Amino acid sequence: MQLGLVGLGRMGFNMRERLRTAGHEVVGYDRNADVSDSESLADMVSKLSAPRAVWVMVPAGEPTRQTIAELSELLSEGDIVIDGGNSRFSDDQTNSGLLADKGIAYLDCGVSGGVWGKDNGYGLMVGGAAADVERVMPVFDALRPEGPREEGFAHAGAVGAGHYAKMIHNGIEYGLMQAYAEGFELLEAAEVIEDVPATIKAWQRGTVVRSWLLDLLVRALDSDPELDDLRGYVEDSGEGRWTVEEAINLAVPAPVISAALFARFRSRQDDSPAMRAVASLRNQFGGHAVQSAGPTSGAGSTQG
Repeated sequence: MQLGLVGLGRMGFNMRERLRTAGHEVVGYDRNADVSDSESLADMVSKLSAPRAVWVMVPAGEPTRQTIAELSELLSEGDIVIDGGNSRFSDDQTNSGLLADKGIAYLDCGVSGGVWGKDNGYGLMVGGAAADVERVMPVFDALRPEGPREEGFAHAGAVGAGHYAKMIHNGIEYGLMQAYAEGFELLEAAEVIEDVPATIKAWQRGTVVRSWLLDLLVRALDSDPELDDLRGYVEDSGEGRWTVEEAINLAVPAPVISAALFARFRSRQDDSPAMRAVASLRNQFGGHAVQSAGPTSGAGSTQG
């Protein structure tokens, strides 16, 4: 099958290679001329045969909206666009409507697999009409992991369902990563544990906490046993926030995912104003020791 692929970053580049290995013709476009197959978006479209299929793999938000708006002027009735980025599910109806006015079909596809997807395959969650999904199924089959289709691919529902499913997937990921991180910190703090990396590595087989995320943590510890080469500063892609917002909107309790999101916010503070207030209150009501701010902050304390 022939496919246009917009966005050849870390994931898009590897997706192009996996598709080509499977025998598909991929015409890519990226603003980075060193990796692009085309000079412009219009040039990419001109190299595709009708009816065309174009996969968009650019950052969520305005970059995706602008790309789809431009494609709506370049593509023709009967073509199809797949948004494989991490767009918010609520954007899908707008993007779909814009294209539908031109007779262009639209699918949203949540993609999981990161930089490992080229070799391992990608988990795919798709939203849209069944006929449109079936039309580009050869592409989905090439990208998903080997094995039964249902273990790496889901037609989750109508337009928006693919990105909604990926949003919840990423919210769960936040909670899992936070649990592993807190376990790591507890092991590091415990005097009785003499070999933290070996302890975590032992969890990889025969335990209920084994997972690919655990394997990746072990891999990180192999190269940096105390993880002290890194600063504990963690960004969020946005999908964790959206998951928590949906939990609020649907009145669904999600304390683990919420706490994991707030822990990321805490990681970006050199000093927490909230915890300064807690320290002050403990000092006021109980005379508990507090640490003085300044160049030697953390080195000494005063009694209230």
